[in-house]
Amino acid sequence: GALRFDNLALRSLPVDASEDGGPRAVPGACFSRVRPSPLQNPRLVAMSLPALALLGLEAPAADREAAEAEAAQYFSGNRLLAGSEPAAHCYCGHQFGSFAGQLGDGAAMYLGEVLGSRGERWEIQLKGAGLTPFSRQADGRKVLRSSIREFLCSEAMFHLGIPTTRAGTCVTSDSKVVRDIFYDGNPKNERCTVVLRIASTFIRFGSFEIFKPTDEYTGRKGPSVNRNDIRIQMLDYVISTFYPEIQEAYSDNSIQRNAAFFKEITKRTARLVAEWQCVGFCHGVLNTDNMSIVGLTIDYGPFGFMDRYDPEHICNGSDNTGRYAYNKQPEICKWNLGKLAEALVPELPLEISELILEEEYDAEFEKHYLQKMRKKLGLIQLELEEDSKLVSELLETMHLTGGDFTNIFYLLSSFSVDSDPSKLEDFLEKLTSQCASVEELKVAFKPQMDPRQLSMMLMLAQSNPQLFALIGTKANINKELERIEQFSKLQQLTTADLLSRNKRHWKEWLEKYRVRLQKEIESVSDADAWNTDRVKVMNSNNPKYILRNYIAQNAIEAAENGDFSEVRNVLKLLENPFQEAEGFREVKEDAEEEGATATVAACAQETRSRLPYCSKPPLWASELCVT
Repeated sequence: GALRFDNLALRSLPVDASEDGGPRAVPGACFSRVRPSPLQNPRLVAMSLPALALLGLEAPAADREAAEAEAAQYFSGNRLLAGSEPAAHCYCGHQFGSFAGQLGDGAAMYLGEVLGSRGERWEIQLKGAGLTPFSRQADGRKVLRSSIREFLCSEAMFHLGIPTTRAGTCVTSDSKVVRDIFYDGNPKNERCTVVLRIASTFIRFGSFEIFKPTDEYTGRKGPSVNRNDIRIQMLDYVISTFYPEIQEAYSDNSIQRNAAFFKEITKRTARLVAEWQCVGFCHGVLNTDNMSIVGLTIDYGPFGFMDRYDPEHICNGSDNTGRYAYNKQPEICKWNLGKLAEALVPELPLEISELILEEEYDAEFEKHYLQKMRKKLGLIQLELEEDSKLVSELLETMHLTGGDFTNIFYLLSSFSVDSDPSKLEDFLEKLTSQCASVEELKVAFKPQMDPRQLSMMLMLAQSNPQLFALIGTKANINKELERIEQFSKLQQLTTADLLSRNKRHWKEWLEKYRVRLQKEIESVSDADAWNTDRVKVMNSNNPKYILRNYIAQNAIEAAENGDFSEVRNVLKLLENPFQEAEGFREVKEDAEEEGATATVAACAQETRSRLPYCSKPPLWASELCVT
């Protein structure tokens, strides 16, 4: 009742006059009015107090149960908040590189904008609240597993210091929908669940694509072709509301103003993706409709934090071509900015925006990425040209040894610069315990094609290249051949050989790292003070805890059985990703120092919940597939 709504977006942008709530084209409008569909017996799975505090909501001092029941009513959409005006936003998008036409909020509903205590403005949304004109063939619902993942990851990213939309609550219910999780003909009933999302705005690149004329490849067009008047309204609204300093500086020249806006969103996007790369985060669906106009991480679907370092890691099980693989994210975000540039014509001529994109994006990405990597490596004193090579060689060593991306970085702060052989040996033991075992590598390199299918594809590539190009790619075939070769080598590899090889690789890189740290020491007067600072910087840039898929899966399975405590535990843990979490260790973590890798593997077989949250994933986690 205390929430103060001021729904500026609906006053500033055109709202569809039609009351028809069914799926349809929505021309000449940015929003359509909608009503959330009620759920049976809504109940709170979890709430993020830091996120709710943005709206001025606090933890109840007394009768928490009643407060949770009330939150479940309002944040499921069963009851409407006074002052809210539910609406669905219209946008288009390039999905996997092809223009898809009208998309829009098919399951999310804008409730309105809440004014915070310091005058800041927060748009709040219910995701999974029912049908909208943009639901297409879907039902406007989200389920428990995807909602828990979005809820936890929104908050995890915020506490990692990465720009993101927030999640206030996760509310489930007894209402059910049918979902075929892996698109394999095995549908099941799942609980309808709603997430309260919070951000300054949910406007995205695709919001400006509603004006796109018929696409020459897909034949699709935006619903508001030739409505440049609305494009001008949108630019005025976005820039004056979210980039006020730009509006102020260029109030009398709209082309210069729009160019300054495009330059700023280009730089923000470059910095955002650099942050992702530095924590091993893969978004999974970097379509233009999933790119925020203010540079936030938005729309958490089949995302994943990388475990074993693999530059070609694909987190989305339905990304068959690897378009959105980890190492492709920087170039894809740049491609998406190119599509935004096209969508701003004629209000920003393409020759201006393309020049901005070429001049700003790569330079900003490289600069921010290297700055962040220096902090992760504790290079706090000097900025040397060779640092970029040191980072590349570290990642190459991680790749060669199957190193756990998060845990290797976390361990580096305990590396001792002095060249005491026994200390080095101890450290190598720790590092190699975070590298992939022979069993893990066999799972990772297991051939994925039927040998007969592969043989047929190879013959086809020779005899009919045109037909081959339609059904397969050379890169996929080469990857499969590489997998077969690696898998064959692994059959002969012993654990002792692997360990010795990994130690050799790490020893080579650590020597280069030690030389670089030595240069830092030579440039300071107090080596002890420098080392204290180095460790402090590293420990605030290298998380101990991330939302690994197996951690999310454990929480989901418990919640699907009616136990929400694990979701709440994981949320609490992710609020302090850089610190040792007391009371969160199911297994003594010094076990790894006793060489208990085998014990950990045995634990994973025995039960899914015994591993420490900072452990590299158990073997069963490699079977998890998120689509």
